[in-house]
Amino acid sequence: MSRARVRAATAAIVLFAVSGCAGWGGSGGGSDNPNSIDVLMVNNPQMIDLQRLTADHFTRETGISVNFTVLPENDVRDKISQEFSSQAGQYDVASLSNFEIPIYAKSQWIAPLDDYVKADTGFDQGDILPSMTQSLTADDGKLYGEPFYGESSFLMYRKDVLDAQGIQMPANPTWTQVADIAAKVDGKQPGMAGICLRGQPGWGQVFAPLTTVVNTFGGTWFQKDWTPRVNAPEFKAATNFYVNLVRQHGEAGAPQAGFTECLNNTVQGKAAMWYDATSAAGSLEANDSPVKGKMGYAAAPVMQTKSSGWLYAWSWSIQQASQKKDNAWKFISWASSSEYEELVGQQVGWSSVPAGKRASTYENKDYLGVASAFAEPTKNAITTADPRNPGVQPRPAIGIQFIDIPEFTDLGTQVSQYVSSAVAGQMTVDEALNRGQRLAEDVAERYKSRQEG
Repeated sequence: MSRARVRAATAAIVLFAVSGCAGWGGSGGGSDNPNSIDVLMVNNPQMIDLQRLTADHFTRETGISVNFTVLPENDVRDKISQEFSSQAGQYDVASLSNFEIPIYAKSQWIAPLDDYVKADTGFDQGDILPSMTQSLTADDGKLYGEPFYGESSFLMYRKDVLDAQGIQMPANPTWTQVADIAAKVDGKQPGMAGICLRGQPGWGQVFAPLTTVVNTFGGTWFQKDWTPRVNAPEFKAATNFYVNLVRQHGEAGAPQAGFTECLNNTVQGKAAMWYDATSAAGSLEANDSPVKGKMGYAAAPVMQTKSSGWLYAWSWSIQQASQKKDNAWKFISWASSSEYEELVGQQVGWSSVPAGKRASTYENKDYLGVASAFAEPTKNAITTADPRNPGVQPRPAIGIQFIDIPEFTDLGTQVSQYVSSAVAGQMTVDEALNRGQRLAEDVAERYKSRQEG
């Protein structure tokens, strides 16, 4: 953190303290040292880089030590839920996604950041991509998280394979065009499928891409009034399309294939196309990747909507019970800053920068030097994502590839098991979605009764 950034962050703290808002609620943090904070975070590679860089940079420049607890994704989600729901104040900061943040904000487990942002002029909230800010803003209009890195989804394809068949990929393809291309390139190279699509059960596995297909086909999990539409014609059409495409022209072992399996297939030349997270491009274009320089990147395919890419961000939030909100904000302000991205670029490598959150990243010549193939498509995917209006009809909750309600993790996972069975040919899509409709009706009943009450 530069001296200017330290002064700006300190000014934010002084203003916040004068306003009487610092240190609300709670029973104290995990450490008695007032110049330390406790951070609970996921063990993704970018987070591990942050852990390594913090002491020599953030702590040295601010005097604030950071105690990290780092856990795998499923474990950290469970622990954060336990810690923040109890409001024990053991942890000051946690890595939360844009799925959890609006839910936690409604439960008053995390603190709004608006006053800190306004006072900390060095942070530059205006540089954060608007769709990211929107996805981290709760229904009360307040901001509850700052992104560390973000992603959307797009279509990745082998330029050389399509060129060999005389095929030109549109910049904004429809799903019909993608299916046609998949059929034409399927098997044209030995062992190469036309496309790779997730089929693995899980609300964050098969339903991450599939829900975006449902949205652009005109479907939705729930209407604005919570009427469930899981077995409606549009949802069925989208799911039948997806299941048929992966069964006819997709990868071997599709019912078990998730992000990692499709990444491996694409790197190993076993798939000509892949629709998935924009974050995958860094691996495809890595120096040791066999497909480096061979990939093209197109917008997420559409049907009835102008865009269809999802939106996801690992972000930072402050526990409402924390007694060290001031120092917690200083850490967040540093970890989500453009200055930190520069530090990663210089110390770790520009391909490791936690991108996808700031407009300035996509104007940085050093970053573009390693990310030129996918930087602009990634930025376009994130900026065109609309978490509040991702389909053709109003929704009862924010979210593109998920519905931002606590029940969705269980609902999505259960329905995904049926859809994965359809991918495996063990049941029809109609049967899968009829079962899913009954589960969705149970969820809808709860929310409708709350509205009526």
